[in-house]
Amino acid sequence: MLERFVTCAGGAILADDGIAVDWALDHFEPDFWRCRGAPIEELVGGRGTVSFVATGAGEWALRHYRRGGLVAHFFDDHYLWLGRNRTRAFREWRLLKSLFEFGLPVPRPIAAAYRRLGAAYTADLVTQRIPGASPLARHLAEAALPERAWRRLGVCVRRFHDAGVCHADLTAHNLLLDHASNPWLLDFDRGSVRRPGPWQKSNLDRLLRSLNKVSMENASTQFAPGNWDMFLSGYDQGSA
Repeated sequence: MLERFVTCAGGAILADDGIAVDWALDHFEPDFWRCRGAPIEELVGGRGTVSFVATGAGEWALRHYRRGGLVAHFFDDHYLWLGRNRTRAFREWRLLKSLFEFGLPVPRPIAAAYRRLGAAYTADLVTQRIPGASPLARHLAEAALPERAWRRLGVCVRRFHDAGVCHADLTAHNLLLDHASNPWLLDFDRGSVRRPGPWQKSNLDRLLRSLNKVSMENASTQFAPGNWDMFLSGYDQGSA
């Protein structure tokens, strides 16, 4: 996958050179596609809304970067400008590109963009939609997962850890399962590649807290301590 860099008035775009699109910043706006009659589906959750749009190049997921936590009340979607290669969107696009080319189960990166606003910027990311995939949290709210599914999730996370990939927000919302129960991982904002260390256990602890949280927030969530044991069994198996 080759990079294509496009300079625009007020910003820039980094895209997969294999996709024949005459890129403009408008392509990152759901309204651009809505005005052209493209089917759009919106998923609200986490730090904002993800818009799924059907394009001539396939189904894409459009995400606008937004802050989380208390700082979101003051800055929402603005970030300090430190150079284009340090923008959240460009860094995540390039990390996804390397993970995708390595064969890890991540969405294919399509394009990333930023808009410069003086000493700040806003950013957007477009990825290929994973067919039939939905968050683990949603699956658990509908039915209990079989043991083999929990083991496969553990193996999946271990694959990323063995590749040195630290996910900055490993939760039940960023782990996905498709119709065939294949696991996927998305949202690599602030992700990085590191040497083995305590961050691996921190990732697992973060995921367990997330599973316990969704269980408390939704009484229909099917998660029990034994499920976590199966997950860890798969995680340990992944190192064999």
